[in-house]
Amino acid sequence: MAIADKLRELSKNLYWAWHPEFIRVFRDIQPDLWREVNHNPVEFLRRLADQAVEDTYRDPRMSNRLTQAFHKLHNYLEASEVWGAWHAGPLRAFPVAYFSAEFGLHESLPIYSGGLGVLAGDHLKAASDLGIPMVAVGLAYTYGYFEQSLDASGWQHERYFSASEEALPLELVKNEYDQPVRIAVRTESYEIWVGIWQVRVGRNLLLLLDTNVDGNSDEDKALTSRLYGGDRRTRILQELILGVGGMRALCQLGITPSIIHLNEGHSAFAILELARTLMERDGQSFHNIREQAAGMTVFTTHTAVPAGHDVFEPALVEHALGPLRQQLGLSPRDLLALGRSDPNNEAEHFSMTILGFRMSRSRNAVSFLHARLTKAIWYHLWPGVPQHQVPINYITNGVHVDTWLSEPMADLYAQYLGPDWRERMDDPRTWDAIGNVDDIELWEKNQQRRAHLVEYVDRCVQRQEKARTGQETSEYVQHAKLDPNALTIGIARRFAVYKRMDLLFRDPARLDRLVNNPQRKVQFIFAGKAHPQDERGKYLIQTVFRFTRDPRFVGRVVFIENYDINVARHLVQGVDAWLNTPRRPLEASGTSGQKVAVNGGLNISTLDGWWAQAYDGDNGFAIGRGGEHSNLDYQDQVDIQALYAVLENEVVPLFYDRAADGIPHGWIARQKHALRTLPWRFSARRMVVDYTLGCYLPAAGGLTSSLRVDVRLLSDVLGQARAGRPT
Repeated sequence: MAIADKLRELSKNLYWAWHPEFIRVFRDIQPDLWREVNHNPVEFLRRLADQAVEDTYRDPRMSNRLTQAFHKLHNYLEASEVWGAWHAGPLRAFPVAYFSAEFGLHESLPIYSGGLGVLAGDHLKAASDLGIPMVAVGLAYTYGYFEQSLDASGWQHERYFSASEEALPLELVKNEYDQPVRIAVRTESYEIWVGIWQVRVGRNLLLLLDTNVDGNSDEDKALTSRLYGGDRRTRILQELILGVGGMRALCQLGITPSIIHLNEGHSAFAILELARTLMERDGQSFHNIREQAAGMTVFTTHTAVPAGHDVFEPALVEHALGPLRQQLGLSPRDLLALGRSDPNNEAEHFSMTILGFRMSRSRNAVSFLHARLTKAIWYHLWPGVPQHQVPINYITNGVHVDTWLSEPMADLYAQYLGPDWRERMDDPRTWDAIGNVDDIELWEKNQQRRAHLVEYVDRCVQRQEKARTGQETSEYVQHAKLDPNALTIGIARRFAVYKRMDLLFRDPARLDRLVNNPQRKVQFIFAGKAHPQDERGKYLIQTVFRFTRDPRFVGRVVFIENYDINVARHLVQGVDAWLNTPRRPLEASGTSGQKVAVNGGLNISTLDGWWAQAYDGDNGFAIGRGGEHSNLDYQDQVDIQALYAVLENEVVPLFYDRAADGIPHGWIARQKHALRTLPWRFSARRMVVDYTLGCYLPAAGGLTSSLRVDVRLLSDVLGQARAGRPT
């Protein structure tokens, strides 16, 4: 096989996205072009002449690296000794169908907006590594999510681009006659035609549905063009295509799932289509088949914020679902009752989240605290059931470690934890060996990580200012350079009001004293987007931007534009600490801090989301003691004081308390404790194992039907399975 053909084959499976040695196979041909195409190997190879590739790979070292990568991919795809083969046998014939409105797999495939999509991407990658058969379903957003830029006043502007399918790792799904596969989704007045693209993600597939096909009106061709764009009609039709169209796409491709896992309520219509197919198969009514469909459904809710739960007026629901409703044998009132808190309240709108809760038997929140809050919000859906007994469990989110792990730390883990540590990462005993790492060695890794981040941030600031002013350099750029030896704290996420990204700036004088101590310098790196329609979020960005221009904070506070997976990866891999200031208890889980933890960074956070169940007093820092006040202004004031107290009295002194050898041994000790207590608990591997054992197999009948044991024995079996041992 020619060199160029080998590279093209590698580029078509996103396995490369979480393996640095694969990335180097592409990048080292032309590093500048690699950066220009946003690390997209498909577009990279399109722009390169085959001769340039052949010339590069005349070097035996380059040729050997390519050969190794090629064989590693094929060995991975063909491996049979995987966790899923031992523990998830029933899923091999009938896989999990995982639905999500967005998937964050890599920055070159912009079909995600933030944490929900990145979580879905990490879930899919971890399922692949474990050998859990899974087919994911999403939408093919031609314009993706927006690219962010800030003007001279710091106001956010959005720019959308049209991505050519030929430049993305997509393959058009075709039939045996080499014709594109099409499915139809019917609304009350007409049909919408949907094409299917597929993305290979390791051992699994992601199907992306696309309405930009012949036979649709221009308006309907644009339905899948933008993530979370358009009016309410666009939104409900997107969700019709995702849920109903997604189930029909699976059927068209001969894929029969044993479970459908709905990642948030956007895809809840899939349950109704599942019920229809079961009715058709078994000749039963909706009433008789409803429990069976619910038993095959896993529903995960991710937010307690009202804006995260889609609701639609009855007329829109009838327009979108009228034909399906008739096939289900339901009256308009009966269908709407499935998505209403009060089934008899005909003025109430239809909630996708309520539909997900009502039509599933496996329901979970994404952290312990989130489950408590979710039960408090939705308990009325189960009249007569005490709030603490509401049937909503929790599986705490985790991160796909290889996607977010820096190379210095990966080398350290291979040396001390063993070459097979990835297969044992969710076993706490694996991480005991961190105690053997020499303090000097770990500090050198910290220095490497921070220096790389500072270099990256300086490049970003220069590029941003050039775009804003048209000048190659400016006085601001010269003074905004970060210090590679200063305590570096990152804070990056969606600029939603409850996340309080401006909390640090509500006491500017105290911030001035904190960051400008010449013996104990502190610098903050901010990043994040606001939803295009969120004016308050945009105002918060503008507030942060203005502080980056304040003479007191130039070079101490910077803002990186266009927050995406690439920016996030640099930040979580390089910071010393990660700041998170949500207003408790509104952070469902939060995974950015988990990404920092696997890289050895420490968390500074309010006791919310995952940190409420992770913090043990020595593995990071807590802002406050977990109090919740009904007066939000008062709560903010309490948290501001707690934030500065922990920074001034704990974080900064610990970082700068150096021994004679120049090493902050107290800081290193806290890092080591964090590494022993956090990565194994908050990895996507652990998360997907929990879903498999606790949700997928029971729904598929693979656990409850084959094991008739008492609770103690079942607990032992699950413990062995989690540790990777055959049961």
